[in-house]
Amino acid sequence: MAEKAKCPQCQRINDVLSRVGDRWSVLIVISLTEYGVLRFNELKRHLGISQRMLSLTLRELERDGLVSRTYYPTIPPKVEYALTPLGESFREPVKAMGYWAMDNLDNIDQARAKFDADAESEAKSA
Repeated sequence: MAEKAKCPQCQRINDVLSRVGDRWSVLIVISLTEYGVLRFNELKRHLGISQRMLSLTLRELERDGLVSRTYYPTIPPKVEYALTPLGESFREPVKAMGYWAMDNLDNIDQARAKFDADAESEAKSA
């Protein structure tokens, strides 16, 4: 049997989609889109995210070139985060996902309730 040709870019695409598609990355981009430049604790407060998870996610977004980090050597030190031009280009897809989620919350709740009820019914009859 012949081996299927591998997608030469699939792993790289997977790496990018894993980063930009995760919940916290999307919510950080939405927050920076909505409010502009934000400090670490402002983001933390807006999102209800742990300090560790916010630090890890911001570092990865910065590494991928979506978020910039500006450090001001004041007392106390001040650090601000903003979308880069690449991050700005991600605004529209994120906005579309956010609107889709808001528009479909009720449908998703109904589908989940039906699924859970069906699963419970199947478990009782088994």
